[in-house]
Amino acid sequence: MTTVTITGATGFVGRQVVRALTRSDVSLRLATHRKPIAAAPPGSVVLPADLAVPGSLSRLCDGADVLIHCASMIGGTTAASNAVNVDGTRSLLRVAAKAKVGRVIYLSTASVYGRGVYRNATPDELTPAPLSIASRTRLAAEQEVLAAGGVVVRPYLVYGDGDRWVIPGLAKLLGTLRADVDGWPARVSMVDVEDLAQGLAGLALAPALGSAIYHGNHPLPVPVAELMQAISCLLPRTSGVPASLTYDEAAARLTAAGGSTHALDMIATDHWFESASLWRDTACDPGPGFTTRFPDRLDWYRQD
Repeated sequence: MTTVTITGATGFVGRQVVRALTRSDVSLRLATHRKPIAAAPPGSVVLPADLAVPGSLSRLCDGADVLIHCASMIGGTTAASNAVNVDGTRSLLRVAAKAKVGRVIYLSTASVYGRGVYRNATPDELTPAPLSIASRTRLAAEQEVLAAGGVVVRPYLVYGDGDRWVIPGLAKLLGTLRADVDGWPARVSMVDVEDLAQGLAGLALAPALGSAIYHGNHPLPVPVAELMQAISCLLPRTSGVPASLTYDEAAARLTAAGGSTHALDMIATDHWFESASLWRDTACDPGPGFTTRFPDRLDWYRQD
């Protein structure tokens, strides 16, 4: 039986990875930080761990064949993010090497590329240029993982139950603008969190892998016009015809409202990353895509 250690086992993605792997014949070692696991799968081992405290990691990988590293700090200071994302990952890799873990998988983010125009881009075609503390430190963590012979997964926009960043952020953007921007011409890569978790589970169990870096999205990009139309149902209804703004007009409106252009920049241009290779190499189904998945997630976003 394959034994898999999962860090961030109670997080947005990690808890879905746990669920995905419980459908396979595996033994689980689950690392948790602040949140307890309410109902751990039968037979699993739950271990408290803090990436910023190297001594707390010592037993995480005992007997493990695979490590799926889903734990990251997002929104922390530079010092705290370095302590968790970079130093913590380095310490975790030492533990994995000592335990002779055969495969390490690190959940990163396509935000390591920064902003640009990306159309069906593969990892080897792109040069990372991270803009935020979280992205810079996660890129540094990637480099540690790759140097140790591990595998990196970079999703772009992840949505679904538990999402407190992507759809809420875009809904806030739309609520501030009350307008489309240049007709929303771009396309972006997205993935439902349950489908991403299935892909990560597939990477853990696949006999062999063809790449060290994967983009973890649905293979087909989502038109931003479709995305924003779907999100609009989460906003209070308003009368009148929505305005149409240029990018510069939208940026000025956001700034005047005390915000930034961060969310706008995520969707104003094409951010479409080649992701078919993940599903091909794992023989996993990427799911039906945003049009089918998102309506089933509305209850989560409406109650949150």
